[in-house]
Amino acid sequence: MKIREIKGNAKVGISAICVSFSMLFNSCSKFLDIVPDNVSVIDHAFKLRTEAEKYLFTCYSYLPENGDGWFNVGMMSGDEIWLPQNDQVHWHPAFRIAQGMQNRAKPYFNEWGGDLKGGDGRYNYLRIWQAIRHCNIFLETVKKENVVPDLNDFERQRWIGEVEFLKAYYHFYMMRMYGPIPIIDVNASEASEPEDLYYKRMPVDDVVNFISTLLDQAAEKLPESITDENTELGRVTKPIALAIKARVLLLAASPLFNGNSDYADFKDKDGVSLVNTSFDPLKWEKARDAAKAAIEIAELYNVKLYKYTNDRYNLSTQTKTQLNIRNAVTERWGEEVVWGLSNSYFVNEALCMPPLARGGNVDRFQLQGVWGAPIKIAKQFYTKNGVPIEEDKTLDFTNYMSTRTAVSSERFYIEPGYVTARLNYDREPRFYASLGFDGGRWYMKDGASSGSDENGMYVQAKNAERSGVGHFTNWNETGYFIKKLVHWESTTNTTNAPTWKAYPWPEIRLAELYLSYAEALNEVNGGSAEAISYIDKVRERAGLNGVVSSWTNFSKSPTKYQSKDGLREIIQRERSIELAFEGQRFWDLRRWKLSSEYLNQDITGFTISGKTVATYNVERNIFNQTFIAPRDYLWPIGNYEIRRNPLLVENPGW
Repeated sequence: MKIREIKGNAKVGISAICVSFSMLFNSCSKFLDIVPDNVSVIDHAFKLRTEAEKYLFTCYSYLPENGDGWFNVGMMSGDEIWLPQNDQVHWHPAFRIAQGMQNRAKPYFNEWGGDLKGGDGRYNYLRIWQAIRHCNIFLETVKKENVVPDLNDFERQRWIGEVEFLKAYYHFYMMRMYGPIPIIDVNASEASEPEDLYYKRMPVDDVVNFISTLLDQAAEKLPESITDENTELGRVTKPIALAIKARVLLLAASPLFNGNSDYADFKDKDGVSLVNTSFDPLKWEKARDAAKAAIEIAELYNVKLYKYTNDRYNLSTQTKTQLNIRNAVTERWGEEVVWGLSNSYFVNEALCMPPLARGGNVDRFQLQGVWGAPIKIAKQFYTKNGVPIEEDKTLDFTNYMSTRTAVSSERFYIEPGYVTARLNYDREPRFYASLGFDGGRWYMKDGASSGSDENGMYVQAKNAERSGVGHFTNWNETGYFIKKLVHWESTTNTTNAPTWKAYPWPEIRLAELYLSYAEALNEVNGGSAEAISYIDKVRERAGLNGVVSSWTNFSKSPTKYQSKDGLREIIQRERSIELAFEGQRFWDLRRWKLSSEYLNQDITGFTISGKTVATYNVERNIFNQTFIAPRDYLWPIGNYEIRRNPLLVENPGW
């Protein structure tokens, strides 16, 4: 990293930062568009409130664009979403990581060096280190009471809290990728000696404590909620700060950084261990308490699990339950969202949705449907009885590629009379809410007259059919489409271009906090009844019975939930299902140290070249995914950065 670019002081000039955001959808997020004008010195940037506010929003402007799959590394670097294999028009650095192409010569998604997109110029600068530098400048300056004289004390404290949060978040963002990172708490002075301009990596526990403390300080100054929703939605609040703290401490308590013997020799050049290899059970208690605190304040300010209650279209119970799940993600500023990223609206609906039978639009440039879920992801969803398909003692999925014909009672899930794979029958509502498949219904408000869910649109995915392979660029490689991320009120049943109803990316939902709390509770007290109660809150919204009832009545392992290990497996699967396609599985597998198990499984899909039921419904191998442990659990810093900073050590295996 360019140390001198990070270590500026109040005398260093700041050139304008060009930041482009897709803000056309929501005027309330315009504050993130504002960056400082060309000013020659920092003093001028903080001369008046108006200029200081621009600098505040510059600190915000570096937040990751997680609503764009191109930049959401968690969404595209694992095994949840797969792109067309023989045409690279949709490929990007994150997807190349999924294919095992990460390297130390020129790292992909290189946040340390600042090149995310592989040389197209958009992010070719020290993005996160610059963000931290700007945060330090802001805090150092605005904390002086004689600076920005027209800024009142209440607003000053709020702004300080916001930037303290951002500074903590940017450190967390880097720690999650690289593990031990430098702590950039202050900017070096202009008079620093050359040897003082190099940062060394700090032990993970020190980084966690630094971030946690900074988030506590921020939370004390932040508002509990946004009162002026027309202009301030997207700015951080106390619930957001506590939710991120819960994420930080959950990561710190998890096996990757808590008792990981793989890092016994991971030391800096002074021999200091960078990861504590001794397991500390107190870390789980801290994670438990942080998750509970985040839940309590979120619920206090009316954050709750989303449930679809509008009955104007007289929808079936099945469709309403699917909308519970879809709208929890896609509802703009929905009641379940703890933190919505107003700098980043979800922009990939066309990549998720193909042309549908009974739909008016057949243009594969407008409805591309190229994001595909591998069969193993489809298999992870529960049966309709709320247990894994391999555990259900009443339903047989041994021959999951065998086919049968859908009947009328299944019409809100599958087109009646359609023949499709066994894997698509008898599944839980989250399966049907999250995935489109050959013969699967895809409810959209404009898909039938008067918004009805009778005789609605559905997927035809065989070769040369509407949703199938055949287009020279846009096709789905696996046969499973990502329905969950498409807003149900977008206009797609038209011969004109679709009108997408964009939504701020829901970076944190209440369901995540419930499952984080349940996870930590179980680690502190195995088989915790309270942990199960929080899992059941999420399951009930998804149309399932509780854990105890489901496992007792339908599982081949009816007492699984009673042990710490058994309940841990249940919680991990519940997270993978509930948070599917939201960029969480990638990070969860890493912190659980399970990536080496799941990311060494083959990527498979339907035989998309098939034109008949018999030839299409055959599982085919798409890609032999590999994950090398412990190397791939952390990003490489890269040869260039290691050579230029003599204090840095590379991550193990690189």
